[in-house]
Amino acid sequence: MTDAASRYRALHARSIHDPEGFWREAAGAIDWFGEGERVFDPSRGVYGRWFPGWTTNVCHNAVDRHVADGRGAQPAIFYDSPVAGARRTVTYAELQDEVSLLAGVLRDFGVGKGDRVVIYMPMIPEAVFAMLACARIGAVHSVVFGGFAAAELAGRIEDAQPKVVLSASCGIEPSRVVQYKPLLDLALTMARHRPDACLIFQRPQAEANLVADRDHDWAARREAARAAGTRAACVPVEATDPLYILYTSGTTGKPKGVVRDSGGYMVALRWSMEGLYDVRPGEVYWSASDIGWVVGHSYIIYAPLLTGCTTVLYEGKPVGTPDAGAFWRVIEEYKVAALFTAPTALRAIKKEDPEGRLMQRYDRASLRTLFLAGERADPDTVEWAKARLGVPVVDHWWQTETGWAIAGNPVGLGALPIRVGSTGVPMPGYQVDILDEGGHKLPPDRMGSIAIRLPLPPGCLPTLWRQDERFRESYLIDFPGYYKTADAGFADAAGQLFIMGRTDDIINVAGHRLSTGGMEEVLAAHADVAECAVVGIHDAVKGEVPCGFVVLKAGVGRSPADIEAEIVALVRARIGPVAAFRLAITVNRLPKTRSGKILRGTMKKIADAEPWTMPATIDDPAALDEIATALTARGLARDPAA
Repeated sequence: MTDAASRYRALHARSIHDPEGFWREAAGAIDWFGEGERVFDPSRGVYGRWFPGWTTNVCHNAVDRHVADGRGAQPAIFYDSPVAGARRTVTYAELQDEVSLLAGVLRDFGVGKGDRVVIYMPMIPEAVFAMLACARIGAVHSVVFGGFAAAELAGRIEDAQPKVVLSASCGIEPSRVVQYKPLLDLALTMARHRPDACLIFQRPQAEANLVADRDHDWAARREAARAAGTRAACVPVEATDPLYILYTSGTTGKPKGVVRDSGGYMVALRWSMEGLYDVRPGEVYWSASDIGWVVGHSYIIYAPLLTGCTTVLYEGKPVGTPDAGAFWRVIEEYKVAALFTAPTALRAIKKEDPEGRLMQRYDRASLRTLFLAGERADPDTVEWAKARLGVPVVDHWWQTETGWAIAGNPVGLGALPIRVGSTGVPMPGYQVDILDEGGHKLPPDRMGSIAIRLPLPPGCLPTLWRQDERFRESYLIDFPGYYKTADAGFADAAGQLFIMGRTDDIINVAGHRLSTGGMEEVLAAHADVAECAVVGIHDAVKGEVPCGFVVLKAGVGRSPADIEAEIVALVRARIGPVAAFRLAITVNRLPKTRSGKILRGTMKKIADAEPWTMPATIDDPAALDEIATALTARGLARDPAA
């Protein structure tokens, strides 16, 4: 389709020039208990707040209203777990029943409006019930990805200060069972905050030991609530009240608690389902992510359910559960209309089944569009998928902070021409500019810092949890009047955006944003390490993986190989397998500027065998040759002498 045939240009222009009118109209798709006079108030919050004075409830919009409208018998969730050998269909009526019961249990624990609840659970229906139960009673949930180790969980418990923790006995990987309860127990010994109670869902693959006077059996409390008729109704909340806190890696190593409000988030997500993804009520939508990440919050749980779609909750992998045909089997079985996944998943499938033979075993006629996000989609993978699936492959770009797409190809408005390598055009409400270091706008095709003019549209974070000043310092100070994305790239003359990489020390491992600063803290904690640096290096499947360079203390009489193995194990224990940290390299020194700054960017270019120039501020140029030699010995860079 040509630009002229799409409704995008006029619609986006209206969202910029008449934001109140645009978003008031979009808010018509949401049930409100009361409407305020204004859609946006620039005097509230750090940069303004959307829908002040409006009242609503997210669970009502995602569940109850669909039952009231006659959709009770429609599947709300298709749960599919090849790792557990389990499948389950949950209708909207059953979802309402389960959520109101669990909300009643939480209320009996003393959880009320504004209280926090940490959710540390695998990809099972009970995790969805937990999130919606919190929303039902106005509590603020904070989901922690099940792949995180005890220290990461402890940090989030300490910051959120939950009244209750909801967890499961275990998660399941293709080759092992991951016991969550011991990790939770350890985290609670590490955190200064103590929750009042922990509710544990026992899975048959591993039964957890419950601690007296703190831990409670999920099934037992659920049945007791049913017997007693204990249920909770939807509690009206302000549109500006927080729905959840989702922690994202910070450059200081301390995670940042991204706050998501209730009203604006619903309005943005509901618009995106039809405007961007071209999915209608009653259709099946599948986001192949995890509830621990922002994609899972927005597009496994809230957006599909707000729209009245059926969402797929998949507890498995793109390959190995059982093979590289797993995704296509799910599409056939549940008649998926749109699939949203990370390029990493496609690269893994492509590696295992390059000719797409497994794909041909399944009927994929229901699939209209494949959406990619989470990291840069390399053109080879996009073209491979397009050729074999025969549907548009749409890359789009967004962040934990924004909660929904900053840029994409608005299929529901009439798709624009797809430029492979581009993440599309800005979505409604996003005015995206490319800036130089001084904050001046750059012309088309010039690389610079990508920034979004304030105010951010509905759905984006209004602040960080109890850290307004850190929010300003992290995102708003560098370019006054803008939100700094910390991504670098350019826009072409047609406004198509090209995201080329990060400008800070956050690396993207298989779509998971992880802090190299946090990893460096772990490396530095090893008794034999004097100093260290972690950089993200290119990986054909995961996009990036971390590589740690360590300088050992003088007089260490142990094998560097033994120490490197211990460091790898330490990162796995402290951060978790999600970090994909497998490479530690001992070097004599780290290359630095004369002011002492480690030249991580140049080290990364050497590791990726990319062209690089000698930094003018380097203290000793020979230090970079030593890095190249060390990498070459591991087969990761060209020999500097070649």
